Amino acid sequence: MSAQEKKDSSQPLAAQRGARWQESVRGLAIPLLAVLTALIVSVLFIAGSEPKVYEAFGKGLQPGLVTAEETTNTALNAMLEGSFGQPAKIVDGIRILATSGQAKPLIDSLYPLSESLTTAVPYIFAGLAVALGFRCGVFNIGVEGQLYIGAVAAAFLGYSLAGLPTYIHLPVAFLGGALAGGLWAAVPGLLKALRGAHEVITTIMMNYIAFRLTDYLLTGPMKRPGYVPISPTILDTAKMPRLLPDLRFHVGFFVALAVAGLVYWFLWKTTLGFEIRTVGANPSAARYAGISVTRNLVLAMALSGALAGLAGANEVVGLNYNLAQAFSSGYGFDSIALSLLGRSHPVGVVIASLLWGFLRAGSTPMQLRADIPRDIVFIIQALVIFFVAAPEMVRWLYRIRVEKETEEFVFTRGWGG
Repeated sequence: MSAQEKKDSSQPLAAQRGARWQESVRGLAIPLLAVLTALIVSVLFIAGSEPKVYEAFGKGLQPGLVTAEETTNTALNAMLEGSFGQPAKIVDGIRILATSGQAKPLIDSLYPLSESLTTAVPYIFAGLAVALGFRCGVFNIGVEGQLYIGAVAAAFLGYSLAGLPTYIHLPVAFLGGALAGGLWAAVPGLLKALRGAHEVITTIMMNYIAFRLTDYLLTGPMKRPGYVPISPTILDTAKMPRLLPDLRFHVGFFVALAVAGLVYWFLWKTTLGFEIRTVGANPSAARYAGISVTRNLVLAMALSGALAGLAGANEVVGLNYNLAQAFSSGYGFDSIALSLLGRSHPVGVVIASLLWGFLRAGSTPMQLRADIPRDIVFIIQALVIFFVAAPEMVRWLYRIRVEKETEEFVFTRGWGG
């Protein structure tokens, strides 16, 4: 084959890659604009929620606008500093470390950023769990319960297996949580695949079973001596290493990023991932192509539950080192919003999780310094979800023209035969 023929034969593939890239960019445009719109509306809400702003407007338009600007700037600066820290303090900390060797000023300046990244870790795992289910056409609303079961398994393996080295004990406890979450989620998958039971109903039912089972274990078999319903502390060999002293930031963040990359590779670079996405896109066409819809539904639910189990195991082996009642602040339910915001794509889920982590970490300093209720953060998150769920509104606000999408026919093994 000549060079020109090779060039001509490679053009369709290049065109397909270019089309996929353009589609990805267009897919991320709506969530980004939705976040921008939600922040603008939230700024207006912050400015209008303070009584002193109303008092200033009573004295005239200019005093009111000045007071509203000052209130908004104070709140946003407090949130940003609580999420990222102060760059000047970070630079001073680096300078002090280089000159005198004292690391404490730098560690203190990195505390806000480390808290934001640490908060984002369970969101990444849980968001990936919902996104993988969405890709197969199943709505796994039971991530919170699967997260609890993963935490129970990680805690039990963490304190009961003595005498193991860290390089064995930590993976066993961490992956044990994934296995428990996967088995817990496989039950609704089997019910849907074999009996047609809707996964939303069954996963909600499994959530309550997981919550009550955890309460029973923490007041019975897994309860440490005393009156507090809490499990024994896991052994040091099962604890996730922390990168810096006096900070909660641990290697679980990098594990979460690696798992996100693994999920992307699995969904878009493997045969099983292709079959899962095909079942999610069109189960009838997948069945006609020879793909087992039943197997892929169960597999997708089990993998989704395993990711949720990793989120629970992370809270035990990376942060709390024990299992307590109501230890989760709703990670499983927030993960549904993260998956929607991230367009069920691993990269989008990671970005959305970081946004949620920064907002959560910055909410408390905003309340303490600016006297703005931290509930504003929940309003921002709700607005983001609202605008993501209303793409037509975002298109109308930003004058985005809708382009006709061309269908892409993908053939798999034995299509029609």
